[in-house]
Amino acid sequence: MVLGLGNPGAMYQYTRHNAGFWVIDHLSHTLQVRMKKPTLKAYQIGKGLVGNQTLYLAKPLTYMNRSGEVVQPLLKYTNLPLSSLLVICDTLDLPPGRIRLRKKGSSAGHNGLKSIIAAIGTGEFMRLYIGIGRPTDGMSVVDYVLGRPRSEEAPLLEEAVIRSGQAVLGIMEKGPEAVMNEINRKG
Repeated sequence: MVLGLGNPGAMYQYTRHNAGFWVIDHLSHTLQVRMKKPTLKAYQIGKGLVGNQTLYLAKPLTYMNRSGEVVQPLLKYTNLPLSSLLVICDTLDLPPGRIRLRKKGSSAGHNGLKSIIAAIGTGEFMRLYIGIGRPTDGMSVVDYVLGRPRSEEAPLLEEAVIRSGQAVLGIMEKGPEAVMNEINRKG
């Protein structure tokens, strides 16, 4: 299951913090997966086929710092183990447009990851990071992540979304190690 992190609502749609949502939107469009919100659930989910494998795409409808609230319900809904979880999120620790795949780790200060780790009690899940760079000119981190990318960042992030979608499909086809070797080396 691929869980893209972001904040719900039109106000946040094009902000850097919604990079995970952008990948889910890209994959759902590319694979023609219809996203739906199950009744009384705090997430959107879609189900598609990649070859002969089922792929679930999901977006929390909570705010970023409460993303963890949907993980257990999603795993129950899909009847998947925690080992199948891939979280896609932004990171300040990579320049805009770089992507990196990790098999596990800490929250690295990311509120969405922090919430997920607190909710499930472990950092033992895959995550795909999309670099958004760091704020400059004294801008606060909050204002930066909740801001729209500058014109020079936009094409880098658009390309990162496409490469992230390819990475997800690559994980299904070749496994995470092969994809890590490809994208972590290239950036």
